[in-house]
Amino acid sequence: MHNHKNGSFTNSLGFVLACVGSAVGLGNIWMFPYRLGEYGGAAFLIPYIFFICLFGFVGLSAEFAIGRKAGTGTLGSYELCWKEKKKEKVGKVLGWIPLLGSLGIAIGYSVIIGWVLRFLCGSVTNTVLEQDSAEYFADVTAFMGNVPWHVLVIAITVIVLLIGAATQIEKANKILMPLFFVLFSILAVRVFFLPGAKEGYEFLFVPKWEALANIDTWVMAMGQAFFSLSITGSGMIVYGSYLSKKEDIPRASMQTAFFDTIAAMLSALAIMPAVFAFGIEPSAGPSLMFVTIPNIFKQMPMGRLFAVIFFLSVCFAGITSLINMFEAVIESWQHKFKLKRNHAVLLCGALTLIVGLFMEEEARVGTWMDFITIIVVPFGAVLGAISIYYILGFDKIKEELKEGRKKGLSKIFKPTAKYIYVPLTIIVFILGLVYKGIG
Repeated sequence: MHNHKNGSFTNSLGFVLACVGSAVGLGNIWMFPYRLGEYGGAAFLIPYIFFICLFGFVGLSAEFAIGRKAGTGTLGSYELCWKEKKKEKVGKVLGWIPLLGSLGIAIGYSVIIGWVLRFLCGSVTNTVLEQDSAEYFADVTAFMGNVPWHVLVIAITVIVLLIGAATQIEKANKILMPLFFVLFSILAVRVFFLPGAKEGYEFLFVPKWEALANIDTWVMAMGQAFFSLSITGSGMIVYGSYLSKKEDIPRASMQTAFFDTIAAMLSALAIMPAVFAFGIEPSAGPSLMFVTIPNIFKQMPMGRLFAVIFFLSVCFAGITSLINMFEAVIESWQHKFKLKRNHAVLLCGALTLIVGLFMEEEARVGTWMDFITIIVVPFGAVLGAISIYYILGFDKIKEELKEGRKKGLSKIFKPTAKYIYVPLTIIVFILGLVYKGIG
């Protein structure tokens, strides 16, 4: 099989870093630290790590494998799966749902990363720390309140993708992801020396074993793990299509899951001890990142420097995720409509910006992201799981999963994939509706 016309990843490190770049996003930073403490501390890690391993092992592997097998991204991969049942037309239609999920998240995400970029600039000039952070955030998230920064985020993403596809994505992630880990590690070390940080570590790591008897702990751990790995039935498929046949897919999936978990833990270590050191109530979501954390930096010696480090690393995490969402859409449009790559990139950027401009208010982007992440994305992930493991069938995907592996697939892979993973994706979708979001 020939390499993809968009090129391919040069080695497994580049591929894994690109996948980690896609997986490490805002959920790791503004949701995981709070959930870890709120749902049982160290006890929460038991279900979380169980689900991360499960979803990484059979979920990510499936998306990488179908992309590599089809030699193309979302639309072509679904068509290939359904061709097995002589229903290509169904596949052609269904593939659009996860693809719209990727585009939908990209629209909302670019708005939020625009806020991060504005906060980064405000940290450099010190305006963030001089003003009341809640007021500053309200100004940034007003209707059309952040247009230049929003445009800049999309422009950066578009430029990276115009210069090249797989190799450029790989280069960007080889620089940005190690920097993210280094910067967050510096923050975590600095926070360790704050007086009063001990309570934060207790919040995070003292196990409250009774939490394991609470169904919500398991639901939230499952949701957090599922969404943290970017299993969307779309984004990881396109990266799989750029993967050489020599690479071991299950191994790369577990490496991605491992580094994603390290990133989430680093976020927790950088954020929660500081929250407790300054006696601030722990919270989740945008208020943690844009209101609580600037308040911490205000009170910290050299707070301005650490504010810059924090928002810069969040920017890296956000843009690497955005690159993946864009690429899923761009590659599919290239494949489906025979568009030139640069036309597809510019069209995707323009569409994301035009729709996103009407989402600039915090309430609007919140409603939009809820709709996409509670309904469209998990439904796309369900379609992906069923299409790969049931419609195409395990035996066909197994051939791809075994390519590049020195040893065969474990005997537990098939039952885990078909009878645990696929039903769990459906449960994640249903629970998301019931809880109004678990990811």
